[in-house]
Amino acid sequence: MRKVAVFGNAGGGKSTLARQLAELTGLSLYPIDIIKFPAGRYRPQETGGGEISHEEYLRIHADLLNRDQWIIDGFDTVALAWERFSAADTLVYIDLPLVTHYMWVTKRLVKGLFRNPHGWPENCPVWSGALNCYRVVWRCHRLLTPRYRQLVADASSSKRVHHLKSPAEIKLFLHAVRQEHGA
Repeated sequence: MRKVAVFGNAGGGKSTLARQLAELTGLSLYPIDIIKFPAGRYRPQETGGGEISHEEYLRIHADLLNRDQWIIDGFDTVALAWERFSAADTLVYIDLPLVTHYMWVTKRLVKGLFRNPHGWPENCPVWSGALNCYRVVWRCHRLLTPRYRQLVADASSSKRVHHLKSPAEIKLFLHAVRQEHGA
C-alpha cells in the first residue's frame, strides 16, 4: 500500500478514514479540497472563490500522481478521479447505504455549527457546504455509484481493493491496517 485513492459518495467518512489511514501507515495525505482551496483562500464572494487556477491544480495533481507514495481523498472531476484510480495500487471505496450518507451529512452540519469539519477548507461556510452535499449525495448515487462499483470489480485482479459497505466494515478495515503496520 503506497498509492491509495479513497473515494465514495459525500458524507461517507472518506476524509476521516483517509486521515486515519495516513496516521496508521505514515503515508502523506492529500485532500483534494485543501489543495484546491489553500488555507484562508475560501472566499466565495471573490471571483474564483479563492480556488487555485485550474492549470495550477492540474500541475499539482500530476505531481502527486508521480510521487512514490500518497493517499488522495476527494473528488474533482471524473477524468482526474479515474487518473488517480489508475495510478493507485490500492483503492478504498466507501459504499454505504444512501440513508447513512444523508445522516452523516446531517451530523457534519450539526457539528459544523460549532467548528469547521476536519478536512474542510479554512473559512468554508459549513451551511452552504452541507446543503451542497445533500444535493450531491443523490446525484453521486445515481451517476457515479454504478461506475465506482464496476471499477472496483474490474480492478480487484490488479490492485488491492477495499469495498467498504458499512461502518462495521470501515472499522474492520482500519483494524486490519493497524495490525499490518504494527500501530
